[in-house]
Order: sequence, then C-alpha cells, then structure tokens
Amino acid sequence: MPGLVNVDIKQLTYRGSGLLMEEIEQWFNHLRIAKRSTQKTKELTYLLDIDCLKAPTGQSSQLIAVSCSNHSIRVYNKQTLTLVQQFQGHSAPVSGIRFAQTTGHLLFSASCDGTVKSWDVRSSSPEPVQNYTGYPNNAFISFDISCNDLVICAGTEKVEEDTFMVFWDARSVTNMDSRGSQEPLGVYSETHNNDITQVCFHPSNPNMVASGSTDGLVNIFDISQETEDDALLATCNSDSSVSFVGWSGKDLEQIFCMTYDEGFYLWDLSHLHNDEPITLVKMQDARESLKLDNGHLDYLIGGFYHEKVEKLFVLGGTTMGKLHFLTCDAGSLTHLHTLHDRHSAIVRAFYWDSEENSLLTCGEDAQLFLWKPNATELTTEKKTSMKLPSDVLRKMRVHSKNAYQVKK
Repeated sequence: MPGLVNVDIKQLTYRGSGLLMEEIEQWFNHLRIAKRSTQKTKELTYLLDIDCLKAPTGQSSQLIAVSCSNHSIRVYNKQTLTLVQQFQGHSAPVSGIRFAQTTGHLLFSASCDGTVKSWDVRSSSPEPVQNYTGYPNNAFISFDISCNDLVICAGTEKVEEDTFMVFWDARSVTNMDSRGSQEPLGVYSETHNNDITQVCFHPSNPNMVASGSTDGLVNIFDISQETEDDALLATCNSDSSVSFVGWSGKDLEQIFCMTYDEGFYLWDLSHLHNDEPITLVKMQDARESLKLDNGHLDYLIGGFYHEKVEKLFVLGGTTMGKLHFLTCDAGSLTHLHTLHDRHSAIVRAFYWDSEENSLLTCGEDAQLFLWKPNATELTTEKKTSMKLPSDVLRKMRVHSKNAYQVKK
C-alpha cells in the first residue's frame, strides 16, 4: 500500500463511529522511534513491565514507570525519557506496576516478596507510602487496581495446594496491622488450581475483574457479591497457561487472553445468557496460523482496544526485537504492519497512549523506546545490540477440554 507522507493522526477523518482502517494503517506505517533510554548498570537489567500516569482527558501524561529485573522501579519523564525517580523497596522480582487512575501521584507495585506497595512519585523519599501484606508464603505474580482506585487484587503462585486472589482496601487508613501494613480484606481460593498469572479489572466497572492462570482458565468475577461462588460470573478455558488478559469490544463486554505457547482467544460475555456462541476467536498457536507479509512471529506481547477505530489490536514480536501490529478480524488475527525500527532483543511490555497516539516499549535489551509517527530520533546515545536467550516463555499442559462454563 502506498505510504502517506507527514501523517498527522489528529487530521485523520472520521467515518461513522470510527476511523477508516486504511488511515490508521498508514499511521502505523510511519511509527518511528522518537526517544530511547538505556540506563547503564553493572549487569544487564531486563525491563519487564510499563505503565503511564493517567492524565485528564485531552491532556498528555508526563510520567511513565518501568519495572526491572533487579527488583527496582524506575520513573521517567515521558517526553524526554530522562530518569526522574527510582524505587528499590522490593526484595524479590516485581511482578507488575500500576499508576492510580484517580490521583496524579500514586504508583503501585506487586512482588514475589509477598507485598504490594504504593509510592508517591512526587516525593524524593525512597520509602513506600504504604505496604499491603498478604498471608504467609504468598508470592504475588500478578495484580491490578480497580478503576476507582478503591480495591487492589493480587494473584499468587501455587504453594502446596493453595492459590489465592488476595484483596485489599487501597485506601491507606483502614485495616492496618501492628506494623502499619495493610491487611487483606479477604481472598478467593476456590476458582483456580494453579498459579494466577493475570489479574485485570474492567476499565470502567470497578466491581468486575478477570483472572488468568496456568490452569488455562480465565475467570470473570463481580466482587460486589458476598461470596466467591456468587461472584463468579463465567469461566473460559484457553487450554494453556494464560500470559495476558484484557478487555475489548465497543461496550467492553469482551475478554481476550494470550497464552505462553502463543495462543489467542476472544470471548463475548454478552452472549453468556443467549444462544450466540461466546467464543469469537480460538487460535491455539498464532505463530502457525498467521500469514506475515515478511518475516515471522515468535511471541505475542499483549493487546489493546482502540476506541476510535473500534478494533482490537495485538502486538507481537521476534526474538531479535522486531514488532508486528496485528488486528483481530473475522475470527482470527491478521498481520497489519511490521514496524520499521526495532529493539535488539525480546520486547516484554508496551503501553499504548490513546490521547497522544504514541507507543512505549521495553524489553530484554534494557531499552525503553517512545514511538511517534514520522519521528526523527535525535540522540548521541550508542545504540546497543544484545542478542540474549530469554526465559520469557513457559510451557504448561492443561487437561480440561471444556471451552467455557457459565455459572448456572
């Protein structure tokens, strides 16, 4: 398809309720690296997760946070990618980071050390504002916070026969123990039987949360209900270990997941109580199913729903750092565009900024990239090339054959 010179995303025309796909495809075609940041450390530090401070509608966020394989958390200026702050309060791997959505200064992190912490990014203090503790032997490998910032939920590794979704009141003045740490409100313990690898609250409904596990199940809960059994709305089965969960669809009534063996599944929860099929997409291995214009796909990173286009987009990559934009159409994933620039190793996380229409990526080459359309990178920083093996992929077998279950 012919390129579009000097694409300005703000000038793209609207047709009905969304942008023309041809126009957004041309915009993707011109994404380039605008800024990069590589923090020099004694040992190579993977960048594992990324989040962006939520800004008021119509404004651009100025802070981003990245979790690192050395258990630290870095805060950057988004426009310059200069390091603003670094927190080092966890004693084990950091499994996730999230900015609060209703306040402009709180950052939350979860860790395998059995704690969730909140940090004030305005402060120069290296100490957390609040510690949220779990139960003995809890190692938190996933977490999220509700859209109204009132409830935190973290998923645990399986220890002996136990695996939990642990809940806290995110407000720092309730349910304190003698050490000043926030104790849990309670747990869900009956709906997964293996590591809970994903927790994802609904973007606009603070009572709805989805969880994914190495048992292959994606569960959807209404936490306003009094018991776990009453809270469980539906169970969907991916037949493999879940690596990513997200919400999609015009009314955000769809849930999608990716698996550690590169499967992709999309379910429509609005079909739970009618005769329409709940499963919209079932791809057991996207690497085999996808037809790429050039190159190949090694892994899936994650996805996001683009409200203006009303499309679900997925980002995948190669072990050498190339990035592929995929779109979900007609019951399958299709290749949309391969970015011109690239990382030099596996990309572990990304963040799509819908207000600025920019992309942030980070990965195992220790680099953080800011992508913008038609950008020209102005830097004297040496571009590193690190081609290293990765431990990002895990393979687990799941024996259940049921595609989904609806609670009767």
